[in-house]
Amino acid sequence: MNIKSLLLGSAAALAAASGAHAADAIVAAEPEPLEYVRICDAYGAGYFFIPGTETCLKIGGKVRTEGEWYNAYNRDSKQGTLWHTRAELNVDTATDTEYGPLKTETIVRWDWNDGNSTSTNLLWSYISLGGFTVGKKDSAYNLYIGYAGDVINDDVIYDGPYELNQITYNYDAGNGFTAVVSVEDSNSSGSGASYGASWWTDDKANHYAPDVVAGAGYKAGAWSFKVVGGYDSIVEEGAIKARVDADFGAFSAFLMGGWNTDGDKLNKYAGTNQDISACTAPNGTVNESKCGWGDWAVWGGVGVPINEKLKWNVQLAYTDSKIFEATSNLKFNPVKDLLIEPEVTYVHYDYAKDDTVSGILRFERNF
Repeated sequence: MNIKSLLLGSAAALAAASGAHAADAIVAAEPEPLEYVRICDAYGAGYFFIPGTETCLKIGGKVRTEGEWYNAYNRDSKQGTLWHTRAELNVDTATDTEYGPLKTETIVRWDWNDGNSTSTNLLWSYISLGGFTVGKKDSAYNLYIGYAGDVINDDVIYDGPYELNQITYNYDAGNGFTAVVSVEDSNSSGSGASYGASWWTDDKANHYAPDVVAGAGYKAGAWSFKVVGGYDSIVEEGAIKARVDADFGAFSAFLMGGWNTDGDKLNKYAGTNQDISACTAPNGTVNESKCGWGDWAVWGGVGVPINEKLKWNVQLAYTDSKIFEATSNLKFNPVKDLLIEPEVTYVHYDYAKDDTVSGILRFERNF
């Protein structure tokens, strides 16, 4: 047998073997179907469906950096210049239910100050459904009636507590009438960090009665009126605020007044954010009530949009304890989601016989 015959025989054998297995051809597996991210526009811009669920998710936040010159909350401060940088991450969820949207909001905040002073804070984290809110956010005493002006130093004259745990119900009749009732607790932390200057806060770790907030309001056209009250269960005193807002197109304005049930005492709803130096007389006498409202306080403000990118704001406030504050700023948006905001604040302390001027230059990117 020669080499040619051997090669021809081998080729024939291979061909026969291939034919015998022709029925066993390899079939490629079907690819897994891809699930693309779907936009969820039922709850506003930025939401998308979490793949494989009916829950909508929104991620956002901000980066802020600002220089501060002197301190509007501490007349005795020796800190001439302070640079502060902050980052926040917001995570919101929403799911449709038979009782309306089931929502959550979580805001985590990181701060860094000059001198490598850092902090992390769970700012807000709450669940809401059918008008009810459970979790941590600012007090309904502030959220319902509105903060004290479109300025950074809006609470130089104390306007109420911020971050605290609560169970809140908001009612909206759909005809302009709204109402709120809330039970709130800042005592669980025991730190006094959620309201006021730490030298006077009255948290008690073994106190089990919550504070109570209730309010009602009505809006018609360009005008709205709201009133809200808060009761501090530890001090056993409280305060009431009433507010009128108006939007005239060319400018908006508000006027808000507060009444303290006992002007000689500080409580969560009529307290102070000021350092104790605000109520220290030149002779060294300290009268804590002079740092707060006294019997009453009043705030007012105007906002004027100059054009699409520039707005001017001013806020004035005065108390029965004779503290006067004036703040003005410019809010400049050179491009979308970028804010440049210079602000200046003047404070006069009658009891301490002193005046302060402070400033802030803020840069903020929202996303």
